[in-house]
Amino acid sequence: MDCRTGCGACCIAPAIVMPYHGMPAGKPAGVRCVHLQVDYACAIFDTPLRPAVCADFLAEPAICGNNAQEAMQILTQLEASSAPAPGLRESCSND
Repeated sequence: MDCRTGCGACCIAPAIVMPYHGMPAGKPAGVRCVHLQVDYACAIFDTPLRPAVCADFLAEPAICGNNAQEAMQILTQLEASSAPAPGLRESCSND
């Protein structure tokens, strides 16, 4: 499936934990990427500045649903289910 025009859910719902152009601390889940334009297109889509995690994302019905609202719900749920448990990072760093 091609990326849905006017959606942008993949630029809002998931976290990007690595720093990238314009977001030196990465992007928290639920926060709009600074490169997401008013029309929900990515300003750096066809440039080398685009993060690898974004370039590797494949739009597909199971992730993107039938519309932008479904995509946001699915991606938000996936992000929440894959987030580390609170305190996990601290306990791992003390090993």
